[in-house]
Amino acid sequence: MKKQNDREIGGFFEERACEYLKENGLQIVERNFRVRQGEIDIVARDKGTLVFVEVKYRRDGHAGLPQEAVTYKKQKQISRVALFYLSLHKLPLSTPCRFDVVAICKDEVCWIPNAFFFVK
Repeated sequence: MKKQNDREIGGFFEERACEYLKENGLQIVERNFRVRQGEIDIVARDKGTLVFVEVKYRRDGHAGLPQEAVTYKKQKQISRVALFYLSLHKLPLSTPCRFDVVAICKDEVCWIPNAFFFVK
């Protein structure tokens, strides 16, 4: 039961992040790209750059800031999934890409472009 509720909450805030990104000029390409290795919440385009976006939400700051949850391990996982995405869509590894985080705490949206670089 809790898992379904978490997914609903996650979906709500991912939708909010999509709207925020669209308002700021990004074009949403795909949501919830899932493979065995993991998931990327949002894939978007910012002009000629492919953007892989991780969305994190916290009800309040007691457990830390949402962006702090995008740990090195999570960055590595997102990087692997991004490589799979490029391969699946037959895009060259030279495709301009970046990794952003949209952190939502209470009602505040914080978009962090280039939040991290590719992790091997």
